[in-house]
Amino acid sequence: MSHFRLYMILVMVMFIWGMNLPALKYLTVQMGPVTMTSLRIFLAGFTVFIIIRVMGIARMPAKKEWAYIAGGSLLNVVIHHSFISIGLALTSGTNASLILGTGPIMTAIFSLLLLKLSPSKWQWLGFVLGVLGVLATILAGGKGLSDISIGDGYVLLAIISQVLSFVIITKAAKTLDPRLLTAYMLVFGSIGLFVIGLFLEPGQWKMFGGMNTTFWVLIVASGVLATGVGHMSYNYSVGEVGPPKAAIFMNLNTLFALLGSVIFLGETINQNHLVGLLLVVGGVLFGSGTAEDWWKRKVEAAEDRQKEEKAGRAKS
Repeated sequence: MSHFRLYMILVMVMFIWGMNLPALKYLTVQMGPVTMTSLRIFLAGFTVFIIIRVMGIARMPAKKEWAYIAGGSLLNVVIHHSFISIGLALTSGTNASLILGTGPIMTAIFSLLLLKLSPSKWQWLGFVLGVLGVLATILAGGKGLSDISIGDGYVLLAIISQVLSFVIITKAAKTLDPRLLTAYMLVFGSIGLFVIGLFLEPGQWKMFGGMNTTFWVLIVASGVLATGVGHMSYNYSVGEVGPPKAAIFMNLNTLFALLGSVIFLGETINQNHLVGLLLVVGGVLFGSGTAEDWWKRKVEAAEDRQKEEKAGRAKS
């Protein structure tokens, strides 16, 4: 698959994840967030297994691949989703969006240290633009950075665990299809979350029977579409283009989450939000390497024309 198509998939995933943030905010206040998340993740894993079975790529992992599954389940599912669910219940969506926007910088740093990857100057520029765009978007909300709570710490730990899991996914992708890896991670991770929920939120699983239609529509949509299809597509892209390029698209989470807040929560957009949009789009173009690739092709095309002109003058 071409990088352009992968980038389009990443943009669509970011849109789905952004729309998912208001839904998660609603779900986390209806019942124990960890218990709720365990069901949502199980639905996601079940969905991915159905998809990969249809695709014909389902298989039992090799012995060494189980280590990647265990590590990915712990970091990408159990820690990431439990902490982000608890965090969303304790902090504002605005602050959560800001912390989510730090993902690309963390990914670049951890990739540099653990995978010995070195982003180009253009990509570093993209990371900086992305962070500035996220800051502009958050500051547009009026509260700025003053609304800090313990929930922010949970969301930050959730992002760090997810970033570390990208390193595992990249290494596992050499032998194990990331989509298959995602299916195993989600199913085993959901079991881990449910067990944790039994201790942290005793009796909360009984509340599933009394939930309304809105709750069930959102938890199914969030589990199947946002978490199942979304994580499968994102993890596949990480394996194809690498963590730094894939993670830069996480900046779009903030803006799409803002759009979801406008649609579902009645919030407004001002000029600062538009500035944030331009900065984040610029960050994606530079950080993903798209702008750099375009510039290189343009330079190469100009050099080819010069060679052809020189060759034409030599013949004449």
